[in-house]
Amino acid sequence: MGISEKAGKKLQELYPNQHSPLIESDPELVGIFANFAFDEVLPYAQLEEHTRALVILAAMIASQAAGAYKLMLEDALNIGVTPVEVKELVYQAVPYVGMAKVLDFFNITNEILTHRGIALPLPSQSTISPESRFEKGLALQKRIFGESITQNYEKSPAEQVHIQKFLSANCFGDYLTRDGLDLQTRELLTFSMLLALGGCEPQLKGHIQGNLNIGNSKRLLLSVITQLIPFIGYPQALNALQCLNEVKS
Repeated sequence: MGISEKAGKKLQELYPNQHSPLIESDPELVGIFANFAFDEVLPYAQLEEHTRALVILAAMIASQAAGAYKLMLEDALNIGVTPVEVKELVYQAVPYVGMAKVLDFFNITNEILTHRGIALPLPSQSTISPESRFEKGLALQKRIFGESITQNYEKSPAEQVHIQKFLSANCFGDYLTRDGLDLQTRELLTFSMLLALGGCEPQLKGHIQGNLNIGNSKRLLLSVITQLIPFIGYPQALNALQCLNEVKS
């Protein structure tokens, strides 16, 4: 199966001067994948190119797809995703994916940015202090999830309250309050990471509701799921679709 004209044009836009060895070894696979990912899927995944690049990068981090991330990062920077936005995405992955899994993606990102002549470290995007991180993180949680956060604290056994405090101060205070990405984009990226991770459907449902609460529509979330099918596979995408259908608008 050859690559369609539309898919070929899209590939050239995304990966100029890139030549995969698979073209020689597995041309049929390249044709099948390219025609699906870069032609058939796109009309149903109604995303701006900037957003498309970020959600794919987020899913690749969660999927531990370092090689694919490296290729996609070059494309993202070429189409206007900024170094700050990329770095903030990788920072945000730490509380959701875990530092052990994210470390290699920091190294890849820093290597590519340095190769492009971008001086590191980038300007700080922090908006909190050690004294304010809990308060600001908790306020952001309530902005996204409403009074369910208060209920989580009230229902938590005394010996587990520290986990709720960690979520407020560390996950949301240290990471989600940062500048560089707006809140709607951050929640969309969290959704992308969680659906690619799999096995965390309760959290995925919570962040579907969080997305809806701050103005991201179900249609947008469906577009993200659709866009990620070629990269994360059907099982994770179908699980996410079920979660999306179970959360009431």
